[in-house]
Amino acid sequence: MPVKIAVLKETRPNEKRVAMVPAVSDKLIKLGAEIHIQTGAGLAVKLPDTAFKNVAFTADPLELVRDADVVVSVQPPDAAVVNAMKPGSILICFVYAHKEIELTRLLRDRRITTFAMELVPRISRAQAMDALSSQATLAGYYAVLLGATNLARILPMMTTAVGSIRPARTLVMGLGVAGLQALATARRLGAMTEGYDVRPETKEQAESLGAKFVDTGVDARGAGGYARELTQEEKDKIASVVTKHIQQADIIITTAAIPGRPSPKLISKAQVDGMKAGSVIVDLAAEGGGNCEYTQPGETVQVGQVTIVGPLNVPSMLGEHASELYAKNQFNLIELFLKDKQIQLDWSDEIIAKTALTHDGKIVNEAAQKVVG
Repeated sequence: MPVKIAVLKETRPNEKRVAMVPAVSDKLIKLGAEIHIQTGAGLAVKLPDTAFKNVAFTADPLELVRDADVVVSVQPPDAAVVNAMKPGSILICFVYAHKEIELTRLLRDRRITTFAMELVPRISRAQAMDALSSQATLAGYYAVLLGATNLARILPMMTTAVGSIRPARTLVMGLGVAGLQALATARRLGAMTEGYDVRPETKEQAESLGAKFVDTGVDARGAGGYARELTQEEKDKIASVVTKHIQQADIIITTAAIPGRPSPKLISKAQVDGMKAGSVIVDLAAEGGGNCEYTQPGETVQVGQVTIVGPLNVPSMLGEHASELYAKNQFNLIELFLKDKQIQLDWSDEIIAKTALTHDGKIVNEAAQKVVG
């Protein structure tokens, strides 16, 4: 019997992505899978059912998953869907167990093997499965566009018959995947770019994208490559340097998010109060409360003459390409265990072992065990 893969339609607010695209369903069929999709799953990204070939459609999600071997989605499914899944089947989606405690317990108790896409290890071999990075790349790109559309001026230098317009100054705080993409995008649009991160090793990456690196003279690296706790003197030194750049910027994009914890505050109310009239902050860490003390998650607010944008689920705003990248990430994960038209889970594989959240009636991720109990 072929392996049945069921694709759910997303039901959570503001979620437009879908976990399957035609190019990926074709590849899975070649691997020996049988694809069943919930009717209308791709409509939010203008992907009609007719775009899929050799695929079966089912309107009822409970019926869809009842005999599925693998269920895929972007956001975690409702409890009713999990209860309809057969014990021993596989669920692949973003979960974030610290936000989904009851659902994680249900997945454990239903003996569902759950692969949480946010747990894909950051190793070279897993790059093609790293959905956090693929989605963060799109978020970094779109953050610049959000900043530009909220700014009452243009980004590039422009020479006109009545004189020249100076380029806008863009500061990106947090130089991970999203931050580096934001720097690259702002540069392509003609802005002057600066990047800041507590990790000095990001200096070379920022400069390779044509940006200046804001060097505070403080090395915040600690054991294991993580940032260490700073002394008050070091915090004051960083603030004095960074404040100058914050208050010169036309657009600031912040990206410092920590799964399971509140977003660190990078911009204080006092720093915002001293910013240029008409400047814009785009806070990509709004899901965790924001990097700016004035951020209101999910809202665009005006503080004096400064606009602060706190978007939620930014990748979903680019649903077409976000779905394409995410579906490919999931395919590369499924390809690891779909062998000879059968599911073969190799628990000695670091990717399989570390991406797993629940298996065989247990929570197998250590961090989730502590949170869920």
